Amino acid sequence: MEKKPTTKTGNVARKRRPPNRKKEPQPLQWKSIALKVGLTLMVLVGAYAVYLDASIIKQFEGKKWAIPAKVYAHPLELFVGKNITLLDFLSQLQRQGYQPVEKVSRPGTFARNFNQIEVYSRGFYFPDGKEPPRLATIDFKNDQVVRLLGSDRHNLPLLRLDPQPIGSIFPASYEDRILIRIDQTPRYLIPALLAIEDQEFYDHFGLSPSSIIRAMLANMTAGGVVQGGSTITQQLVKNLFLTNERSMTRKVKEAIMAPLLELHYSKDEILETYLNEVYLGQQGRRAIHGFAMASQFYFAQPLQELNLARTALLVALVKGPSYYDPRRNPERAVQRRNLVLDVLADLAIISPSEARRSKKLPLGVVSREMVSSNDFPAYIDMVRAQLRDDYNEKDLTSEGLRIFTNMDPIIQRKAQKSVTDILNQIDRQPQNSPLQGAMVVSSAQTGDLLAIVGDRAAGYAGFNRAVEARRPVGSLIKPAIYLTALEQPNRYTLTTPVKDQPLKIRDGRGGYWEPKNYSRKSHGQVPLYQALAKSYNQAAASTGMAVGLSSVLNTLKRLGIEQTLPPYPSVLLGSTSMSPVEITSVYQTIASGGYRMPLRAIDAVVDNRGKPLTRYSISVERVVQPGPMELLRTALGLVMTEGTGYGAYRYVKPGIALGGKSGTTNDLRDGWFAGYSKDLVAVSWVGYDDNRPTRLTGSSGALKVWGHFMASAPANSVTALNSSVIKRVWVNPQANGLSSRDCKGARLLPYIKGSEPRVYRGCEKTEKPVRPERPADDRESILKRVFRWL
Repeated sequence: MEKKPTTKTGNVARKRRPPNRKKEPQPLQWKSIALKVGLTLMVLVGAYAVYLDASIIKQFEGKKWAIPAKVYAHPLELFVGKNITLLDFLSQLQRQGYQPVEKVSRPGTFARNFNQIEVYSRGFYFPDGKEPPRLATIDFKNDQVVRLLGSDRHNLPLLRLDPQPIGSIFPASYEDRILIRIDQTPRYLIPALLAIEDQEFYDHFGLSPSSIIRAMLANMTAGGVVQGGSTITQQLVKNLFLTNERSMTRKVKEAIMAPLLELHYSKDEILETYLNEVYLGQQGRRAIHGFAMASQFYFAQPLQELNLARTALLVALVKGPSYYDPRRNPERAVQRRNLVLDVLADLAIISPSEARRSKKLPLGVVSREMVSSNDFPAYIDMVRAQLRDDYNEKDLTSEGLRIFTNMDPIIQRKAQKSVTDILNQIDRQPQNSPLQGAMVVSSAQTGDLLAIVGDRAAGYAGFNRAVEARRPVGSLIKPAIYLTALEQPNRYTLTTPVKDQPLKIRDGRGGYWEPKNYSRKSHGQVPLYQALAKSYNQAAASTGMAVGLSSVLNTLKRLGIEQTLPPYPSVLLGSTSMSPVEITSVYQTIASGGYRMPLRAIDAVVDNRGKPLTRYSISVERVVQPGPMELLRTALGLVMTEGTGYGAYRYVKPGIALGGKSGTTNDLRDGWFAGYSKDLVAVSWVGYDDNRPTRLTGSSGALKVWGHFMASAPANSVTALNSSVIKRVWVNPQANGLSSRDCKGARLLPYIKGSEPRVYRGCEKTEKPVRPERPADDRESILKRVFRWL
């Protein structure tokens, strides 16, 4: 049989096909893939570069930094008759970075010749205009300026120094900087910076290939990152836009962004930004950025005044502010500074002799205490409190405002020293909760707050007892009681007898109040001035109730107390709580002669361009007439010479007339003293934060702080108020009658005309006079009392 051909579906085996295989890409296909990948990467990199470019422009042209507000003390003003010691003046010059020289020829320098100082002040833009630099000669004698001459050797009416910076109000970053322009730098700063950090700065496009290759070789040899090839532009990019992370990713970003930055901005714009951005030191949380801030931080000098050696030190710190810290590592700092000087000499920027001369100079770095940004935290607290009414927190921490205060840095240091020294004497072995103190000082004429001390430790930035601590004030209230009485001359004079005897008064809360004297003894009928001088509680309470509790509370309000006081009789002896600042307001009104003026910490605020924003003008209102106020001031003067304040003359020269009052609270928990001289009002408080007894009265604790301060201030005598309604007559105070000058116990006291005694008691004009004792305020009498008190 004939065989049939094989069909597709037949049983005969089919012819096998070779298996399918992927075709090998041809070279042309590889190129196509690579092109696509490359194009994709280019698009991605380009898009990323566009993103980075937009970020650069947005941040570089916008607000680069949050600039903290700078706070300045009141400028030191000198004139003939100014009370200031030669040593205090020299100390202030040094704290403000003035340099001692043999010949004064430029701003920021001074020279001393015995009791004569020649000084060249710095110019400064004040809220009221520019103060030019001035060359002046000042002669001192007996702690006073006795002659002030200008450069032409003619009398100079006033010399005003630039103000001392006393602090900043920081943003959350705590970065501190002072912005400068490139044309405000000292002669050698930019040449030195470029010589050390980037010699090709004006030639490259943001990256320096030669520096990169050199760094790569060094790192490969070391087996790690030991050297950078970053240009100044790259450093600025890292500081402004990136982090300090050492990684390839960051370096790639840096390499992309640096040329983009140079594409948009000039070399000088980049360099100027670098000068203000570079990190150069640290103080606690405060980061020091920029050369201008670093100059103040290390030398307490403006950048423009730096010499070659100090300029070289700042440039040396760029490599490592911590490693080369001149305060902690002076030897390293000297070596690095000298290296900078050698490089400058090698490049012929300076001569070898200049380099050798600068190497011999000391570093010139001042102590941290002289440039601390928080030496006066209690005062800065008060400044911030007064600013809150006009400015929000963001403006204060980011807009570069300049705040001019009324703080007197010399008075502030003396007040702090008095609090610290006296409490260290009293509390020799402080425990976990040491004896604490506070002090407030103001100008008697203007109400300017000159000093605020909130802790026994200088620079403590915690609880501010001068402003925040509200404690019972004790007998500090009593002058308001007697002033209320003396405003009724038909009823009360300084010699009117008042009752110092036991009394029982409804307390307004369903019970009774029975005040006792500190000695637990009553004294019967005593002259009004004596009741105040000796601080008799029963006399104060009975007088207060006699004139009316509501009238006394109204007097306190007129004197400056803004809080609403409870209408309870115990308020008459100071059961109510107040802060030292509040008490200062009361005694400020008394010291000024009856004029109420708000306490002013701030004088003016200007913006970062010097444009005035706010002036805090003096506000004055007469609240007490001169007649009764002179009577009260006389009584407070007697407190000092024969009452609870006489211990002040352990410190203050006897014969200087002062006024004041002590205050002590129940169980000796709080001690106060408030008083004034001709020029100053000061309030001191001593106590424990946990309110336990101190075993100190106001006279044995707070008065010592007050007296120590007044002796160092120094104090000038209080003078009588000029008033046509006052008549001074010789009286027998114990009998509330007229007397004669030569009579025993006679005293010359002021009266509002028509209220003086009209009958002679104890020593008639016709009687043979008895030779009187020395007046109570005589020097010998005061010394005897002081020694008896000691």
